[in-house]
Amino acid sequence: MNETLQRYIGKVKEYWSSRTKKQKTVMIGAAAICILLIAAAAFLSTRTTLVPLYSNLTPSETGTIKESLDTRGVVSEIADGGTTIKVPEEAVDSLKVELAAEGIPKSGSIDYSFFSQNAGIGMTENEFNVLKLEAMQTELANLMKGIDGVNDAKVMINLPEKGIFVNDSSEEASASIVLNTKPGYQFEESQIQALYHLAAKSIPNLPTDNIVITNQFFEYFDLKNKQNSSSESTFAAQHEIKKEIERDVQRQVQNMLGTLMGQDKVVVSVTADIDFTQENREENLVTPVDEENMEGIAISAQKITETFTGNGEGAGGTPALGGNDEPAGTDSYLATGDSSGDYERIEETINNEVNKIRREIVESPYKVRDLGIQVMVEPPTADDPASLPQERINDITQILGTVVRTTINKDAAADAELTDEAIQDKIVVSVQPFNGKVEFTNETSTSIPWWIYAIGGVLLLIIVLLIFLFVKARKRQKQEEEMEVQTAETFNLPDVNEEHETESTVRRKQLEKMAKEKPEDFAKLLRTWIAED
Repeated sequence: MNETLQRYIGKVKEYWSSRTKKQKTVMIGAAAICILLIAAAAFLSTRTTLVPLYSNLTPSETGTIKESLDTRGVVSEIADGGTTIKVPEEAVDSLKVELAAEGIPKSGSIDYSFFSQNAGIGMTENEFNVLKLEAMQTELANLMKGIDGVNDAKVMINLPEKGIFVNDSSEEASASIVLNTKPGYQFEESQIQALYHLAAKSIPNLPTDNIVITNQFFEYFDLKNKQNSSSESTFAAQHEIKKEIERDVQRQVQNMLGTLMGQDKVVVSVTADIDFTQENREENLVTPVDEENMEGIAISAQKITETFTGNGEGAGGTPALGGNDEPAGTDSYLATGDSSGDYERIEETINNEVNKIRREIVESPYKVRDLGIQVMVEPPTADDPASLPQERINDITQILGTVVRTTINKDAAADAELTDEAIQDKIVVSVQPFNGKVEFTNETSTSIPWWIYAIGGVLLLIIVLLIFLFVKARKRQKQEEEMEVQTAETFNLPDVNEEHETESTVRRKQLEKMAKEKPEDFAKLLRTWIAED
């Protein structure tokens, strides 16, 4: 066994000494990489992944759970400043069940279950009231925790003392609540109302005005009643509409001038004056059908003609004069001497139909009463304002004038007519270099960097080279072993037979063995003997 081992060791030493320095370096590097890969795989396969078992714990709760886990021999780790305890991932579910069966974690707070567990006849009324108040605070805090965005809650309730007599007026309760909220979480108005309503409905005789809610950052959550916030909501809505109009005009002008001059060469500011007067009116109009002749459509007509001819004296002559030389009346005539008379009467009545229009008009809730646009343009050569020709400035001014003219409501405009001079007063175009321009860094590419591909290619090339060198070395080793077998010397093997053999018999057996195993050497030996003879 030792001789075989020494023979293999000798072959290894001979093979190593026959390698070049470069081949030795490559082989050592390949072996080191293999060892590192095996070690990394072993580390990853044997590493224990720890996940949170409980979070948002108090230090006392963390200590109790840590002690229980150490007693069980479970690997654990404390994180997040002592508020979180981590255990192996595969043991989380079983540990939660086992710890819950032991009543761990114990928060130390009193809820309504305390009375069922510790009810006794020896409890005084004061003790009962204290425990009841503590239980109310705990239950209300648990309700608050159910709201999205609330991690924890602390509640302080002040209950007034009951009067001795029935007719005593009862005082109102008050509550102070501190919430531990998620950083950056924005509460909606409905969530704030839910918090106030939970507190108001959980505590007897507690109005919402006596509730104060804040978070750990001293930010107050105010309850906005509709009666108190009508004016505020109206102002907020009007302000939002004003900002939206200004933003739309600013974006439109910015895109248009940015395409003309370059996005980083133009800065646009828009100010708008909005008329939020809303008018509801009713109009009852009567107009002729034929507006040119101011006539309607005749729906009925009546014409009466009367004639009379007779010999009797008819009324006529010169009207008699009254006092002050005035006519006495249309029916007073002086008699004439003519005894004949004629009478004719024509009466025509026409009923015309006209247009009757009834309108209920609701004016638009807002109108753009005035608009101002301020534009700053950086010339193509930042330090040379003259590099921007005056024709380009005039084009920008004309574009802005068109935007102002089409945006301002004609009825709500302060001036009776938007003249060119009035529009020019609403536009300012300033040409100057931008000294406060913000330089943005190029966005990082999400693609794989080129050097990753380069390293991968080099590693692949090294692996292929190692495989090639290993195969080549194996072939060379095989060839050397074959040559050693062919050139090996013939050793005199001791005969194991116990019978005595002569010298000639021994030589004959050796020649026969050599002729079978090495015919070429045997032929060389024969030629040598023949040549000597």
